[in-house]
Amino acid sequence: MMKLYAMPGTCALAPNIASVWANLPVELVNLERGEHQSDAYLKVNPKGQVPALLFDDGQVLTEALAILLYIASLSKVPELIPHGPMEWARQAEALSYMSSEVHSDFGPHFVPERFASSPDAKEDVQQHTYRKLEAHFRRLDTSFKEAGGSGYLGGRTVVDAYLFVLCRWIDSTPLDLSSFPSLAEFRSRLESEKAVISALKRQKMAV
Repeated sequence: MMKLYAMPGTCALAPNIASVWANLPVELVNLERGEHQSDAYLKVNPKGQVPALLFDDGQVLTEALAILLYIASLSKVPELIPHGPMEWARQAEALSYMSSEVHSDFGPHFVPERFASSPDAKEDVQQHTYRKLEAHFRRLDTSFKEAGGSGYLGGRTVVDAYLFVLCRWIDSTPLDLSSFPSLAEFRSRLESEKAVISALKRQKMAV
């Protein structure tokens, strides 16, 4: 059985949800805060980050994007498997944007001290960050609406698991998800799903 290492509140929730959707036998190892820097975990993932997917043969796959696409490839639910090169590419495209740009731009909000030292500089950095995040969420909301379906790319994909994480993170910022109606409806719908509730509970996160 594969082991998925996670921590509450992190983007590891995305592969956690996706593995439930895909009906895969994945054991969740939920680390406590700080445990991701322990010697024991650094042997699993020297980067000291989650998520990490550990296989029976000792191989480890890291980075949410890679793990999500791997889960899609193994899915026991046919609808979750991309059909054809373009569908794989579109999922990779969406996940790349969400992870390298949107996720990354949450950094100055969560840990402003990494980007500025004085209180005034931190405030400036955060206000700039919120403007960037607002633009990201406006773009995500428009793309979701234009796809014309129940998921970001139309039908359900593993991309939706990552988008769900981002839609929860916005609560910790001054932004309000209600300003982005398609995303607000999407999050509300997923939060009522048994699979998502199960994933949240096993990662010790509020439903």
